Amino acid sequence: MTTAALGLGTYRIRPSALSDAAVRAASDPATAWIDTAPNYLGGTAQTVLAPALARHPVPVATKVGHLTRQAAKDAESDGAITSEDAKRGHCLSAPYIHWQCARNRTELGRDRLDLVFTHNPEQAGDDPYEALHGAFTALEAEVAAGTLTAYGVAAWDGFDTGTLSVPALHRLATEAAGTDRHHLRAVQLPVSLVNATALAQALEGDGPIAQAADLGWQVYASAPLFGGELPHLATRELTALLNPELTVAQACLLAAASCPGVTRILLSASTPAHWTEALAALRSPAIPVPTLRKVLDVLAAG
Repeated sequence: MTTAALGLGTYRIRPSALSDAAVRAASDPATAWIDTAPNYLGGTAQTVLAPALARHPVPVATKVGHLTRQAAKDAESDGAITSEDAKRGHCLSAPYIHWQCARNRTELGRDRLDLVFTHNPEQAGDDPYEALHGAFTALEAEVAAGTLTAYGVAAWDGFDTGTLSVPALHRLATEAAGTDRHHLRAVQLPVSLVNATALAQALEGDGPIAQAADLGWQVYASAPLFGGELPHLATRELTALLNPELTVAQACLLAAASCPGVTRILLSASTPAHWTEALAALRSPAIPVPTLRKVLDVLAAG
């Protein structure tokens, strides 16, 4: 068993710390990765990242879906979204996908995007799959145009509630591309000892993580420390079960990174110390599946 690689998440990071954090994330070319979105940090994350990315060409995942107030105003003015989309603040229509991909390229200073996630498609009205079909078709067109390498689906609770499933997404991408050699290559979802549904399923070889891994997709674990709250909720006794040589935060991070099928852990680490501690944790041996099962049983009984 191996642990997942570490990647920089930019959702909760302090704006003043973002540029330096990006440089730290780029320090190891073998694992470097940054995850962002056009609505992060009030819509400024991508432009703040751009100078660091120009100096350090680290791969970046960005997103389409959520609109800031300014982005909604601009997109509506350009005819890419309707006034109802603008009011809702979320859209996955094909015209919007193309508009947002172009804006992402401009803000990031990239001619080609590495990976674009459809962001929280479970919020896309009554039928997320109908919205995703149009989105996937547009994203396949971006790939064909040479402006995108691959795309994915980033959900918060869509997999837990059953609104989304990996097999259904695979079928939808096949329809959109006209072949099973589509470019849907990744999913992103919360994985932690608190958001433990997908983790528990993966330990039994089931659920979205295992299904994505079986297809050869990348699996990105978001919120591994539950927004920074998990280290305050966990106990030293729990840490001792996971790895007694680690801090509470390190042990909780290693638990998520040890989930079978997870390929990358996304952490919003604003300080060099936090990043170094995270790297040290992920260099530890993976926590065995029986131990992870025991820890989840303890938490369920608590």
